[in-house]
Amino acid sequence: MKEMNNTGLVIIDVQVAMFSAPDLPLHNGDKLIENISYLLDRARSTKTPVFFVQHIGSDEGLFGKGKPTWEIDPRIKPLGNEVVVFKRTPDSFHQTLLHEELQKKFISKLVIVGCQTEFCVDTTCRRAFSMGYDSILVEDAHSTFDNEILTAPQIVKHHNGILGGRFVQLKQTSEINFE
Repeated sequence: MKEMNNTGLVIIDVQVAMFSAPDLPLHNGDKLIENISYLLDRARSTKTPVFFVQHIGSDEGLFGKGKPTWEIDPRIKPLGNEVVVFKRTPDSFHQTLLHEELQKKFISKLVIVGCQTEFCVDTTCRRAFSMGYDSILVEDAHSTFDNEILTAPQIVKHHNGILGGRFVQLKQTSEINFE
C-alpha cells in the first residue's frame, strides 16, 4: 500500500450565500477569494487534489440545495475532476464522504481554507486532528461575519490563536507550497 504522505486542499463552504447579504458583509471577502484562488491555482498546477465542501441547509434558506446562493462561488468553481462533498453539519467529516475521498487519494495532510471561521472551519480542524490528519490552517484564507459580541477580525484572530499549535499548523497563503 502506498505510504500516506500526500497533501490535499480542502475548501469549506465558499458558497454564493456567504457573499449575498449586503448588510452583513463577509470579513475581507475579496481578499479571501483572492487567497483561495491563488492556492487553488497552485494546487491545480502541481496536481494537488482539491476537495470542496458544500453545506446543505434548509430548503427555504440561502443554503437550500439547488438554490443559486447554495452554489460554490463561481470565482473558485470546481473542475470536473475535483471532489465536492456535501455536508449538513459544521463538521466536514460527519456523515459525509470526505474521509473516504481523502483515503482514496492517500491524503494525510490537509491545507484548510474557507468559511465560517468559528463554525465549520473550527469544527473541521478539530475533527481532522482527532482523525490523525496533519493539517495546516491558512490563517489569511478563512473568514466570518461580525456577531453581537466580537468583530470578524477578532473571531479570526482568536481561532487562529486557539487552533494554531494545538490542532493545526498556521501558515499564510504565501507560505503554502504544494510541490
